[in-house]
Amino acid sequence: MVLVLVMQNLFRERGIIYSCYTKVSRENESFIPEHIFTYIESGSMQVNDGNKVYSLKAGDFAFYVKNRLAKFIKQPAEDGAEYKSLSVLMDEQTLLKLKNSYRQVHNAPEPEAVIHLAPNVLYKSYAESLIAYLNTEERPSEKLLDIKVQEIAVLLLENNPEFAGILFNFTEPGKIDIKDFMQRNFNFNVGLERFAYLTGRSLSTFKRDFEKVFGDSPSKWLQQKRLEEAYRLIVGERKKPSDVYIEVGFENLSHFSFAFKKAFGKSPSQFIEA
Repeated sequence: MVLVLVMQNLFRERGIIYSCYTKVSRENESFIPEHIFTYIESGSMQVNDGNKVYSLKAGDFAFYVKNRLAKFIKQPAEDGAEYKSLSVLMDEQTLLKLKNSYRQVHNAPEPEAVIHLAPNVLYKSYAESLIAYLNTEERPSEKLLDIKVQEIAVLLLENNPEFAGILFNFTEPGKIDIKDFMQRNFNFNVGLERFAYLTGRSLSTFKRDFEKVFGDSPSKWLQQKRLEEAYRLIVGERKKPSDVYIEVGFENLSHFSFAFKKAFGKSPSQFIEA
């Protein structure tokens, strides 16, 4: 077990993550900072980017596009086998080394947040080669792990030449309509700095533009919007508060319950019991 933990830490330092869960995991909202290749070894996962829910099952390969928000629900297999997945982040430094070797397609349409990859024996062999390091006493060098990250980028480009336009796009998000974006993504629990970045603004400009559009500060508007959505889910759809607080963007149940009672006069559980 000690060896496995050491190897996992080494992998994480290089952006290679091997996840295992014996129970359903509803991870907190995540900002995807780099492009990611993922292999679902067992179990299943749902990814919600605020626009669409993507479903991945054992044996699936997928590609996550950077600079997106996402919620993840990871579920063990129905036969009791734990959820297992491998994720590899492709950092900008690695991709810059490959840029001049591949032709890019400019003005390509905006890709979806999650792209299912067609089954490929090379993807499978690649994933298994990384997972094998967790079960061996041979500790891979940082140089070898750097090569493995580069390898998956090359595999993706060789099998999907159109990915060049995605992988080699190093521009930051441009300025977009703040009203539409926030109404679609208010339930993601990320900081104002992240919302500002994704709408193509500095934090100060984001706050100024936000108040012009919504007539309130981002913090107050976000809390009110999340509480209204929680009320709809609890009272209208009879969902459990323990499921709702994460879904609407609160960080913990106690803070959610306190804010909910202050806004509506009753705790979430009292509405369920009524």
